[in-house]
Amino acid sequence: MALLKIIKHPDPKLRKKAAAVTEITPELLTLADDMLETMYAAPGIGLAATQIGRQLSLVVIDISEEKDQPLTLINPLITKLSSGVVVNEEGCLSVPGIYEEVERAESVTLNYTNSEGEEIELETDGVLAICIQHELEHLDGKLFVDHLSRLKQERIRKKLLKQQKESM
Repeated sequence: MALLKIIKHPDPKLRKKAAAVTEITPELLTLADDMLETMYAAPGIGLAATQIGRQLSLVVIDISEEKDQPLTLINPLITKLSSGVVVNEEGCLSVPGIYEEVERAESVTLNYTNSEGEEIELETDGVLAICIQHELEHLDGKLFVDHLSRLKQERIRKKLLKQQKESM
């Protein structure tokens, strides 16, 4: 397994849409394992392939305290969002050090293929539902900061650009 480089906002690669996975190959499964290792090391609870520069419809998530319940979501699709909403503070591995409150659907129904090639339908709420919504937006080229005001978005962009310049 290998640690992968996480792309940071405002890199335009984060705005590209992911393509559907057409075949579950050993290379894809290795990529998913590397993404999990990268996510755990960061540390985070979710990582989309677009965040590592791969435009594939692939997401890994593990919200467990012990980091022993990984989910690999291939071609995930939210089929239902609840009408109820929750507001929670979110952060993102591609937007380091920034945490803001975001409104999301309280629960979701998700269809995806797992790493064994099985089609799964998952109904969930709580942190997992929030994480799923956050990560699947990455596959559409969106970030959680897109839910914020233009003023906050610009402040965050400038702050991250300054941090990137200082770290060079």
